[in-house]
Amino acid sequence: MSVAVISFLIFGASQVGTPGPANMALMATGARYGFRRALPFVGGVVLGKQLIIWPLGFGLMEVMTRAPVLFEGLKWVCVAYICWLAWRIAGMKLSADAPEDNSPGFLAGLAVHPLNPKAWAMTITGFTNFVTPGTPALQATATIAICLMAVQIVLHPIWTLGGDRIARAVAGTRAETTLMRALAVLTVASVLFVLFGGESA
Repeated sequence: MSVAVISFLIFGASQVGTPGPANMALMATGARYGFRRALPFVGGVVLGKQLIIWPLGFGLMEVMTRAPVLFEGLKWVCVAYICWLAWRIAGMKLSADAPEDNSPGFLAGLAVHPLNPKAWAMTITGFTNFVTPGTPALQATATIAICLMAVQIVLHPIWTLGGDRIARAVAGTRAETTLMRALAVLTVASVLFVLFGGESA
């Protein structure tokens, strides 16, 4: 009775490190406000996934199988939120002079993963494919939680820093609008791929 930790870490890194709604939001936030000012948002995004992991580990997956209509509705609420987020990203202007108090904080980041279908799919895949049947719920959930937090702590700041560095190169140029619109399109495309392209995306 155990969790395939090494295999799950590889899977988790492949998922957390690839484009998705959370990474697009992190990149856009880094681009708009700079790496340092985006760090509270990054912290919220990292911890927000725990709001999915622990309920799933302690029985939410069973509820999902018994009330699929409820969770189908939740899925589309998530899609609506991601589309709204993409719309905001598309309209952002890159500026190092943006007011400090306008930057998204910890609580804004905390909401990203609970409303991110990719995060749900990733976590469910972790429990169903990498946990040996019969493993105690606490052991399985804590292991999944620690593994995902570890890869998030490494990879989420990289996306944020990438946005910061790209912004320094394109702020105030014609490429600025193109960049923000591209991030918005990728945000929507990533969530649509999860919904229609495969559950493990």
